[in-house]
Amino acid sequence: MTEITTIKQRFGIIGTSELLDRALEVALRVAPTDLTVLVTGESGVGKEVFPQVIHTYSARKHNKYIAVNCAAIPEGTIDSELFGHEKGAFTGAVEARKGYFEEANGGTIFLDEVAELPLATQARLLRVLQSGEYIRVGSSKVQKTDVRVVAATNVQLQQAILEGRFREDLYYRLATVPIAVPALRERKRDIPLLFRKFAADVAVQYRMPSIVLDDSAREMLMNYYWRGNIRQLKNVAEQISAIEPVRTITADVLAKYLPEVHTKPMTMHTSTGSANDFANERELLYKLLFDMRSEIGDLKRMVTELMHRTGGAPMERASDIKALLPSVKPHYEEPFEEGFAETEEVEEEPRQRTKADVQREEIVRALRRNNGRRKDAAADLFISERTLYRKIKELGIEE
Repeated sequence: MTEITTIKQRFGIIGTSELLDRALEVALRVAPTDLTVLVTGESGVGKEVFPQVIHTYSARKHNKYIAVNCAAIPEGTIDSELFGHEKGAFTGAVEARKGYFEEANGGTIFLDEVAELPLATQARLLRVLQSGEYIRVGSSKVQKTDVRVVAATNVQLQQAILEGRFREDLYYRLATVPIAVPALRERKRDIPLLFRKFAADVAVQYRMPSIVLDDSAREMLMNYYWRGNIRQLKNVAEQISAIEPVRTITADVLAKYLPEVHTKPMTMHTSTGSANDFANERELLYKLLFDMRSEIGDLKRMVTELMHRTGGAPMERASDIKALLPSVKPHYEEPFEEGFAETEEVEEEPRQRTKADVQREEIVRALRRNNGRRKDAAADLFISERTLYRKIKELGIEE
């Protein structure tokens, strides 16, 4: 545990969670080897720290460490960025250029959001992992490199494999040693510690008194779902520090900065072994379902009022219900009671909403909220910009 404490102090890692300590212990043990490591976890949990730990405690620590965000590089230039290109290989290639794998020779390369790589690039990456060989774009000469690869993703790669978006053989090459970084809601005791650290940093930077949480606010903070994990927690701490004039924060004040639909713990199944789509799409479903909660509550109250008016007698016509619900347009229809399901006026079953319908509506809403700015909409949905582009194309969304 002494080594784990040293790592936390060196890299500014805060927390006492057993899950966090286990992940750091695996990183420390695998660091002296050259085995490929796959770091998994939700967006915002701090996956980028683990490749740094692995590189620092490896024999390659005096050589280059290069971090590459695979989602931020356009598909048309990703091969050139990773493997380099020759002069004249494509329009604009006025001179030969080294790629990241050539630059990082002898060191470590961190491939963040590796699931966003195109399939053709995945095949090239697999060759590098298997034999250390690669070919520059526009060249026929095979070159060699000696690079330690650490990859990270917030996507369920097993699901991506089933959907044909990720190569299975590449997955097993990357996941020689898997490291799972826990979500913030799985480290409840660490949440107040992290919040205090972020608040103290703001106070020092802007020379103001640091905010503190009372017991009710601390309890609310620990029970919040934290879809954006540590990144979202830091954002909330900075907002409150800058805006609130009072330095002791109560639950009422804190609630203004936490979306109400997420103040209660989630009850939906989010296990990595579920058959749901990968994490980004699952978050879209959660967001829409919670948006629907208030409308469903309104429907229930109206039905209760209807039953009171009729003395508890069942209604004989669907029009009786419609008369009471003139302005309600629910996302989906569901019979209120078994007796309502079969009436003479119901001629056809409503179309069942699909997962694609849910995703399409949520993306359209995000684009509208951000005036069509895709980068801001992607941040609002907690997905990468490339994932948003792909979903817009797949779902046929017209902007």
